[in-house]
Amino acid sequence: MGASQSMEVSEFCLEGRFINFVIKDGYKLKGIMLGTHEGESYIKLAKHLRAAFDLRLPPGTWLQVVGYKKHDLKDGTVTLKAERVMAARSEIGRVETIAPVQEPPSIENVKVKPAKTKATILVCQKSDCMKRGGKGVCQALEAALSDRGLEDQVTIKGTGCMKNCKAGPNLVMPDKTRHSRIQAAQIPALMNKHFGDKSLSAQPENLREVAIFNGKLS
Repeated sequence: MGASQSMEVSEFCLEGRFINFVIKDGYKLKGIMLGTHEGESYIKLAKHLRAAFDLRLPPGTWLQVVGYKKHDLKDGTVTLKAERVMAARSEIGRVETIAPVQEPPSIENVKVKPAKTKATILVCQKSDCMKRGGKGVCQALEAALSDRGLEDQVTIKGTGCMKNCKAGPNLVMPDKTRHSRIQAAQIPALMNKHFGDKSLSAQPENLREVAIFNGKLS
């Protein structure tokens, strides 16, 4: 039996409650766990979804997932791969867009509801930046926000590749300023520069959230 004859591929559409993300190596988003009436299911996310997924998604959110199901006839294993993830009908109107709903590979725009109260610091989570000290940068940012009492005003969001791997770690501040080769020891000075005595409420609304899709600033 050839490879094509030993594998059945079909489309699937599931609705269920989001349980948790599946993370590899401590920072690589690979998929999600979804609770349905048949039990818990692991669903692998297509590459374009992993780059755009909002990691702030609360557990319990009803999702609709559309993609492809591969059934290995030799060992009976079934693999689910999502191509689209969106809020289920019961959640529409009160849940932000979860991931792009366009059919790949023609995805060009991702609409993300801008945060109304929080500024966002974007930090590259790809392996090159992590190897160059990205993990320590994230920890230093969290500590700096805590020291300044800014946890409720500023959020840290991991992103996909920013296309500047050799100059990592890379991050983007809420005013769209990009910083490369940043190290943990530099974070306090960087925070003072950007957040010193300035009130976040005085910042223009369009600077409070920067959306990244496939490493491109929009």
